[in-house]
Amino acid sequence: MKKLMGILFALTLLTSLGLVAQDTMPQASTKSDTAKATHITGKISDDGKTFVSDKDGKSWTISNPDTVKGHEGHHVTLKAHVSADGSTVDVVSLKMAGDSMKKDSGSPN
Repeated sequence: MKKLMGILFALTLLTSLGLVAQDTMPQASTKSDTAKATHITGKISDDGKTFVSDKDGKSWTISNPDTVKGHEGHHVTLKAHVSADGSTVDVVSLKMAGDSMKKDSGSPN
C-alpha cells in the first residue's frame, strides 16, 4: 500500500510540474507574437543580410535572411519586428516597393 501511494504521489508531482512548464511557454511566445510589426521601406543589400531604410539611411541586420531570398538588391517595403537595441530586424513579410518610389529617385518628368 505504501508503494502504491508513493508511486501515485510521484506521478501527481511529475504531472503537475509538466503542466506548469506548459502553462508558462505559451505566455512567452504570445508576448513576442503580439509585439507590433513596423513597416519600413528601403533596399535589401546584394548579399541579403542587411536592410537600409529610405527614411533615415539606417542599416539593420536581417535576422532571418531566408525570408528575403530572391529580393537581394531590390527596393521593398518590409513588415518587420525591430529588435530592442535597434540593430536587427525580424522580417514578417515583404512586398516590392511601388512605382511611386522609383519616380522619387531623382529622375525628372
